[in-house]
Amino acid sequence: MKLLIDTQALIWFIENDKRLPFSVKSLMEDAESLMISIASLWEITIKVSLGKLSLSQDLSLFINALIFSGFDILPIKISHLITLNSLQYVHRDPFDRLIIAQAIKEHVSVISSDSIFKEYPVKIIW
Repeated sequence: MKLLIDTQALIWFIENDKRLPFSVKSLMEDAESLMISIASLWEITIKVSLGKLSLSQDLSLFINALIFSGFDILPIKISHLITLNSLQYVHRDPFDRLIIAQAIKEHVSVISSDSIFKEYPVKIIW
């Protein structure tokens, strides 16, 4: 199974946070492919630099940990932006909207606890 991981789930996975359900963590560990959007790394970088997010390690070490864990970084493609443009404006977070558009275009499921994701035509796990 190919999975696109939203930002919060990514942080909790890399930080080994107990708020990530064991069943979700196991699914991620057994996935055929784990993807994260470059938008998630952009969001994390912005929040860390503004002091709105604190990681247990330096940002560069965090990124190295996710690469070491086998995550593929999904770039933003023109086709993702075209899909994003056609989305209903239900979710207000621009990073999450882009992740949703990428999941739709790439035909992958999303690991997320965000209930608003379910308003879009994408398979949500969690």
